[in-house]
Amino acid sequence: MKELILLRHAKSSWDYAVADRDRVLQEKGIQRIINVATQSAHIFEGVEVVISSPAIRALHTATLLIKTLQLPFSLLKVNETLYTFDAAQLIDFIHQLDDSHNKVVLVGHNPAFTDVAAHFGDQPEKHLSTAAWARIRFENADWKTLLKGQIQYGIPNELLS
Repeated sequence: MKELILLRHAKSSWDYAVADRDRVLQEKGIQRIINVATQSAHIFEGVEVVISSPAIRALHTATLLIKTLQLPFSLLKVNETLYTFDAAQLIDFIHQLDDSHNKVVLVGHNPAFTDVAAHFGDQPEKHLSTAAWARIRFENADWKTLLKGQIQYGIPNELLS
């Protein structure tokens, strides 16, 4: 059985004249991902690897998740492929994940994350807001054959303030 958690980066700032991939998190975004990690800690139990986009907002989100959950930072990997807004590229990446990992967290960007959740999930599409997650459980033994899985969304209203 494989389990994939898609975690969209927390709310970022447009206050600085920097390239898109260099945008930092807003203070509100920092607090939101800490709240999401705390209140959804059970969702992330047993995670074997956290793979993040190299964009500063995604990487900061991933490190806050790991720190809040008191996970070892050795679980964190950065992969250039996750700096994408294209669902097809993200689906290809997921199909190529290492089969030694059964529970994987990806941290990245919309619209790719919302589209991939809809592609693999067994429910109608839901927009992944910043710091929201989608957990998809598959019956597959390997990543390359994934089709549809059981999806659960983590978009609680009390966390979106």
